[in-house]
Amino acid sequence: MTDDPPLVVIVEDEPAVAEGYQLWLEGEYRTRVATDGGEALEVIDEEADVVMLDRMMPDMAGEEVLAELRARGLDVGVVMVTAVEPDFDVIEMGFDAYITKPPDRDELLQVIEQLAERSALSDELQEYYSLMARKGTLEAEKTRAELEESDAYDELVERIDEQQEEVDGTLGDVGEEAEFVDVARDLFGEPETEELKDATGEEP
Repeated sequence: MTDDPPLVVIVEDEPAVAEGYQLWLEGEYRTRVATDGGEALEVIDEEADVVMLDRMMPDMAGEEVLAELRARGLDVGVVMVTAVEPDFDVIEMGFDAYITKPPDRDELLQVIEQLAERSALSDELQEYYSLMARKGTLEAEKTRAELEESDAYDELVERIDEQQEEVDGTLGDVGEEAEFVDVARDLFGEPETEELKDATGEEP
């Protein structure tokens, strides 16, 4: 058991941006910085609690780094912090949160705090949160019509339902998805999923 602050690894190819993130995290977290994907895979290890990962990097895309981290089985929360607008391809990415640049400081710090706290959760519950994060990311960006037309989104919802069955035993059977998320949010600070947009792009 260690009393050290959580370790956040910042993967960002723009040094000034990385330095800005470090200033935001100063005092609350330890930090490491990697300026490309290859360096990221060298400095991210079992000690890391959270990774801030850019998607667009010159030598290796962020999703490639993410895939390698998951293949290694590292128990680390990953927040994508990127200028790339999310599309349906994010469904197969194993991130835990997705924030579009430029990030809001308070939102980013809240997400990092939540991910650092979740490191003690079961693998089943962490996977549930990851799937819900991908679902919430799409619902925040896509219209209701786009979601209804997407087979990939339908499959994601089915995966969430299946995962919920696995975690019911962890928190007890809480019934409907919305009720489950309310219970999990009370325990671990899970943010609410944004409501779907209608076909015009406005919230219903």
